[in-house]
Amino acid sequence: MSAWLFVGMLVAAIVFAITTPAPPTGGGTATLDYIAGHRTLYIVHQQLWLVPGVFGMVTYLALYPALKHLDRALAALGAVVGGSASALTLAIPTTTTGAPALVYLSNQFMATTDPARRAALAAAAETLIAQNRTTVVVGPLTTVGLLIVSIVMRKGVFPRAVAYLGIAVGVLGIASEALRFVTEGLYGVYGVLLPVWMGAVGWTLYRLGRNSRPAREERPAPSPPDAPAAGKQVR
Repeated sequence: MSAWLFVGMLVAAIVFAITTPAPPTGGGTATLDYIAGHRTLYIVHQQLWLVPGVFGMVTYLALYPALKHLDRALAALGAVVGGSASALTLAIPTTTTGAPALVYLSNQFMATTDPARRAALAAAAETLIAQNRTTVVVGPLTTVGLLIVSIVMRKGVFPRAVAYLGIAVGVLGIASEALRFVTEGLYGVYGVLLPVWMGAVGWTLYRLGRNSRPAREERPAPSPPDAPAAGKQVR
């Protein structure tokens, strides 16, 4: 369920990005003006990028018990790295399109007419925008965690297609993070394939959960200790 919520919110975020006015890619003043004119849309869009981190963390934690009998050390490492990366999206709340903190800066920017104050707020916005364009720890950790658990999946339990897709997505993600300043095309492909892999993982975990439920068979109630054994003649 968590994996599907992760996918659903990311798909919604992608749809929002395609169908709504895009925020400026640079300029503190332009960004703050944009947020002032699209405040609700901007807040919703940022949350659609950030909140999936909670569901991603839960999914990685669920992967450990499913994979630990294949390779306990690697399964634990992948779950910790992937889960930590998802959790850090909330600890470092920035996305490739902005940050929730920019909403506060926009409110302050629109509320003041002091040129010095507005310049300081625009400079602060520029700092956050620059951080969005910089490879931080969350992105690389996400790709490494994904790659590790996918390598463990190759040993069984999960379909090989899901494992190899994860390996491909992990390698592509590492390359896209490393070449982020050179080209953003790889990052776009990675962003589309990541929810596909996560959805496949969620479906497999769901099936594993259903298959692992023990069949409840009706068993005859045990005879009391003083009851005569079956087949014995009672005198």
